[in-house]
Order: sequence, then structure tokens, then C-alpha cells
Amino acid sequence: MAQTALRTEVVGSYPTPAWLSAMPSRPALRDALLVVLKTQELAGLDVVSDGEIARFDVNHPDTNGMIEFFIRPLAGIATDFTPEERVAFQAQPGMEFRNRPAGVVRDQLGTGTLDLPSHWNLLPSLTDRPIKFTVTSPYMLAKTLLDRHYGDLRALCADLAQVLAAQVAKIDAPVLQVDEANLTGHPEDRDWAHDPINTVLDAASHETAVHLCFGNYGGSTIQQGHWKDLLPFLNALHADHLLLEFARRGYDELDVLCDLRPEIALGVGVIDIKDNEVETSEIVAKRIERAAKVLGPDRVRWLHPDCGFWMLPRSVADRKMVSLVKGRDLFLGQ
Repeated sequence: MAQTALRTEVVGSYPTPAWLSAMPSRPALRDALLVVLKTQELAGLDVVSDGEIARFDVNHPDTNGMIEFFIRPLAGIATDFTPEERVAFQAQPGMEFRNRPAGVVRDQLGTGTLDLPSHWNLLPSLTDRPIKFTVTSPYMLAKTLLDRHYGDLRALCADLAQVLAAQVAKIDAPVLQVDEANLTGHPEDRDWAHDPINTVLDAASHETAVHLCFGNYGGSTIQQGHWKDLLPFLNALHADHLLLEFARRGYDELDVLCDLRPEIALGVGVIDIKDNEVETSEIVAKRIERAAKVLGPDRVRWLHPDCGFWMLPRSVADRKMVSLVKGRDLFLGQ
């Protein structure tokens, strides 16, 4: 496949095939991974993802395993809690959209049974495209917990980051991406939240990416904020490229990114994942054109959806991926 200077990728998640949810098994998971990867290949994506489908939890579908998959295996965290602890969590700022914590921190964190390398090892033999492996940000994970041990958010984030970094160091993914969808509404933590994220990024073997959006909890936007408030945080990241939400929010804030460090390649969201309407290639090309006009023709290096596809019907997600690639090609005159 010919390489372009304007690459396409998904953010990570893909709708879990109904047959996998109905009859989960290891052979069925491998079949589903093949389907997800091949679908992205046929769409023409430059970098593919496993769809995060092994993380899906039917008992907590709202975040498609983005939180619980990482939290529940860890030592030091209990997933049973009292009514009083549930009320205490609900009183924490910034988590109003959850009615219970992902867990209660009762002791110092440890790896427990978390085994991300085993999930990664399923993938390299299934595709010849570069694969992206995703992990949830230690900051976002920490915010979903009720802390009864550390008493300090920064300390909790630091230990979460160390656990994730030790796992990431054993994963030879061409692209390692950290997902963060809470800090966008809490810029008061921007002066330090990059530290735990950088701990994870620094453990990666190859290209690193950070995805930031304003939340996609059951198809709803959660965080209220602005990119201008996060520019110092973005510039402090040890990321090779960023994936930022724009299609849903609009492109009025693009000019803020003119002050992004030039060493960080910029990714712009040009597919709205909170709408079942499939963008035409012409719409996608116009969105790219607007970003290039504001930021310069060589500043935008990646194109992607705003967030993961997990909440969409598979047929819609598949067509949106095709439109993403065709829109890129139309913009490039190919």
C-alpha cells in the first residue's frame, strides 16, 4: 500500500459483533478480530486497531470496557463497595455521569491479573498493516475510582501509570495510544496530568499517540471545555501525534493549535461518531480543507473519527471508515 503524508486511522473501538457477545469463546474472539482488522484493511486505513472488542463487558456497556477492563484485575482495588462508598463517589466532582465507582482503592496498587501483552499477542499474525494498541489514561482511570488509600489524586495516578507502563513495555505495537476523555473538562489539572501519561508513553517501543475527546458515554458528550485551556498540557506530552475531536464540536477552535509544538504531528477528527448519518467523501474533504487552511497544508498529518465506533451499528461504522479514506483521497486529488 502506498504511504501518504496524510494518514488515516480509527481511534480504537469497533462495534462488538453480536455473535461474539452471544457466544463468546477464544476461537470466536479470534474470528471477530479477523473480521474487524479485515474490515479496516478493505476500507483502506493506514493504521488498524483490534477494535478493543475483547474488552467489552455486557454488564457495563456504556464505556465498552474502557474503564473496567483495566481496573478490575488490579491488586489493591475492590469492586464491591458499600452504599456509603457509592454515595461518596457520587459526591466527587466530574463523575456525575456515573452512578458508581469502577472500584474502591483499599491498598497500594499492583498489577494483579492485568495482562495486556496477552491481548496484544493475538494480533500481529492477523494483519500485515501497522497495528495500534490502546490503553486508557491513568488520569481518567483514577477519576473513576473512590480512593480510600492514597488520599492524593496525583499519587494514585502515578502508581496507575507505573502499572500500565510495565505492561506497555512488553508490547511491541507499531503505535501505542493513550486515551483521555476526562481532562478536557478539568483543565485545572493540566499542569501535572501529563506526567502520568508520559510515564506510559515513555514505555512504548515505537510511535506514540494520545487521543483526547470530550466524552462519549452512551453516545453523549460529557465534558465541557475548550482546547485553548489544554494547550500547555498538549505541549508537555511525549507523544508523536495527537488525535483530537473536532467533527462534532466544529472547527472554530482550530487556530488554537497553531501554537502546538511542531514536533507533535496533529490528528484532526473529521468523522462524527455521535451521529448515524454517514458523511460523504465531499464533506470529509471539506473538513480536511478547512483544517489545512487554518493550520497550514503540512500541519495536519493524521485523519480519524472523533472517538471510538463502539456505539454505532457495524454497517454505519464500516461506511464511515470508507468515507474517511475516500475523503482523504479526494482532498489529495487521488
